[in-house]
Amino acid sequence: MSDETRSELVNEKLPVASHNNERLTMFSDGVFAITITLLVLEIKVPDIAANLVATELPKELLHLVPKFIGHILSFIVLGLYWIAHHNMFIHIKRHDHVLLWLNTLFLLCVASIPFPTGLLGHYPDQQVSVIAYAGTLFLTGVFLNVIWWYATTHQLVDDTLEPQFIAFVHRYIRVAPALYLVSIAVSFLSLPLAKILFVAVAIVYIIPNPYHRKYYKQLARRFEQ
Repeated sequence: MSDETRSELVNEKLPVASHNNERLTMFSDGVFAITITLLVLEIKVPDIAANLVATELPKELLHLVPKFIGHILSFIVLGLYWIAHHNMFIHIKRHDHVLLWLNTLFLLCVASIPFPTGLLGHYPDQQVSVIAYAGTLFLTGVFLNVIWWYATTHQLVDDTLEPQFIAFVHRYIRVAPALYLVSIAVSFLSLPLAKILFVAVAIVYIIPNPYHRKYYKQLARRFEQ
């Protein structure tokens, strides 16, 4: 074997998994679907004696308002994380062992969201409930960003992806965990203000970003070609 051939073999990169991400995304979608379903189990129909229903039911439903709010907020948050995960894997074309585990850790955080949601619904005026909720969502956002960072730095994404778009996604994903971290700090001063930040995060991501509009138009044109 010549030195030139030996050098080419040494410098050759090890291939990553060539099969697509279909099973990975199907498993992820399943975890999201089950988690969203489990959220509603925290809201139970009040058990009231038949002769007291007319007078006690309105009061009991009023007591459930924090749980309804937590359910709606967490449903929206999970929807936002699913959308972000879905959009990322439009561009992540390949995977390796590390990416599989990063995605699994992300799904671990996703599957854990019903617990702090229930905690916040049962004890809305307790700081530990706010911290547990914000902390879980913070870790979820961190792992989502790590998935994108790993995929884009290890050539697992579409080769035609623009560096500007890769950087934009990094900045965009980091907003949520940063605000959740801020809400933990704010909880030491004001619990209502910390909860307002939870709603603010959802609003920030629900409102379409101008960059997103431009990008989706480009993506639509690409699929039409």
